[in-house]
Amino acid sequence: MDYKDNDARLMDFLNRLIKWSVRLLAILMVFVIIMGVVDVGWTLYEKLLAAPKYILTISDMLATFGAFMAVLIAIEIFINITIYLRDNVIHVKIVIATALMAIARKVIILDLDTTPAEYLWGMALIVVAMSVAYWVVQRYGSEEGGH
Repeated sequence: MDYKDNDARLMDFLNRLIKWSVRLLAILMVFVIIMGVVDVGWTLYEKLLAAPKYILTISDMLATFGAFMAVLIAIEIFINITIYLRDNVIHVKIVIATALMAIARKVIILDLDTTPAEYLWGMALIVVAMSVAYWVVQRYGSEEGGH
């Protein structure tokens, strides 16, 4: 029995299994995106019809921005999945951009009245680290997009 043949067949099977799993994730992410858009619409509808009608307060806008950003992050994750399916490579630049968007969402919806200073410093450190990482990949990454 040739172990190299068995190993090659096993690796081929596992690679195909991963590809199908990633395709399933892409389909599920489309469902999440659609549900997120419905949630944004519903949130806006509820906020606009609550008293006082047709007026959004700052907290209403922050809730809406948070819902919008969640959908945009889901779209970015979907793009990451489709690029992985197309190129079979994880593009670091796109992953970092998605992480930056996620941390930006967190900053936008942050309640400064109840958030401890340590948490804010941690968030600031994450933003700086992710920004530097994005800059490094942008500046020194490969010609194909920094992967």
